[in-house]
Amino acid sequence: MNRIFKIYSLCFLVLCSCKSKHEKIKSETTKPNIIYILADDLGYGELGVYGQTKIETPNIDELANNGMIFSQHYTGTPVCAPARFNFLTGKHSGHSYVRGNDEWADRGDVWNYRATVLDSTLEGQRPIPTNTITIGQKLKEAGYATAMVGKWGLGAPHTESIPNNFGFDYFFGFNCQRQAHTYYPVDLYENGHRYPLGNDTIAPGTKLNKDANPLDESSYKNYNLKEYASEVMFEKITQFVDSNKNKPFFMYWADPIPHVALQAPKRWVDYYVKKFGDEEPYLGKKGYFPARYPHATYAAMVSYLDENVGKLVAQLKKAGIYENTIIMFTSDNGPTYNGGSDSPWFNSARPFNSEYGYAKGFLNEGGIRVPMIASWPSKIKPGSKTNLISAHYDVMATFADIAGFKEPEDTDGYSFLPTLLNNPKEQKIHDYLYWEYPEYDGQVAVRMGKWKILWKEIKKGNKDIELYNLEEDLDETTNIASEHPEIIEKLFEIIKKEHSTPEVERFRIMPLEEVYNKK
Repeated sequence: MNRIFKIYSLCFLVLCSCKSKHEKIKSETTKPNIIYILADDLGYGELGVYGQTKIETPNIDELANNGMIFSQHYTGTPVCAPARFNFLTGKHSGHSYVRGNDEWADRGDVWNYRATVLDSTLEGQRPIPTNTITIGQKLKEAGYATAMVGKWGLGAPHTESIPNNFGFDYFFGFNCQRQAHTYYPVDLYENGHRYPLGNDTIAPGTKLNKDANPLDESSYKNYNLKEYASEVMFEKITQFVDSNKNKPFFMYWADPIPHVALQAPKRWVDYYVKKFGDEEPYLGKKGYFPARYPHATYAAMVSYLDENVGKLVAQLKKAGIYENTIIMFTSDNGPTYNGGSDSPWFNSARPFNSEYGYAKGFLNEGGIRVPMIASWPSKIKPGSKTNLISAHYDVMATFADIAGFKEPEDTDGYSFLPTLLNNPKEQKIHDYLYWEYPEYDGQVAVRMGKWKILWKEIKKGNKDIELYNLEEDLDETTNIASEHPEIIEKLFEIIKKEHSTPEVERFRIMPLEEVYNKK
């Protein structure tokens, strides 16, 4: 009898052990995959679901139809590098180490494309501190396989500041954002090493030959070479997803599209030439490369990115993991004004102003309000919309809730998971969003409910602070600061609370330091 009891007990323990192991595996494998797609300079109005009428984005629109559209989502900064830092760290621009684009120019001739190709120590931006905690690190700690494909912009080769040292198991793309000013580079990076492409060295800014006919498409052949960077990068994305489909993974896809230069696959350019008709060529007067059909090429870039989003969704469905994958699609800042992009023609920041001074590089709505779509089958209600005021720096807290990790204590964001899951009563609301940006003469902005406070040209000594009621004035055309001095006073209270002195001197806005030090 004792022998039978022992055998029964042993079998019970084995069964329990197996069950426990099975439940653990189930727990690990049911963690949702996370894909975060960050377009580059894509305006609020450049997707069909946000009102675009000229550029076709059916696959991204379908993500929105199956998920949620955010109408009041913001970047942390209106240009590339600091916006990426805000997203990765969960810190707003008053607490960020990176607050502007810093090309680390004291190394030498860093803007010389050919010199940089020959000397990789000239590549990259000023390195971020080694103790920086990123979303990649936290998700890796939570058991995720992690990858970043696209544009890094937060460090340099031969330094500690490469994606692999900040939580990404795999990296492929542009380490340096200056090298990303061509879609046909000589090389990209795979982890810490150069990955050669079959392209020649055509430096951004190279104009047409003097004897070239600007109306002849063949005059532009030097700007469209063999291997298109975004195509090569997308191949690496599909390989990573295929290799990690049986475990939870995080893919940070930071494609440079549609950041100029104007370069796109010919089949898409031809499609839009047929749609738009003939047009005047762009001859490179605003930088980057000339383009025979600038409007068609810009639209082609966006539609090519959209096509790849569709291919990725199809891959997820084929692998049987689409239902357990959350996809977020957004942009790093508003639309640009150079390189032949012609944002006003596309009404790229619609319904906001798309002109220079109101979009990329500026804290007006056109520069900082960005499209944001979240798709998560069976979790997010299809076709839903939210007016929640949120920002890139909320993503860290949101992923912490989704993946089950503890976010760093010094972050500034709130999880918007309750909104995604249609639990508005549980959603924590920002009292305000805060921005400070040292470039373009220094700027500060605060979004507080319907109010938008804007202080520009601070470095020039400007003391006139603007106030707009965004419920009535989305274009920020009617300054009502004189009617509400009490709201303007709140700006200085917020600066005292949210500003910290930048570690990098070039990011300092001295009048802000004076306000901060008076607290």
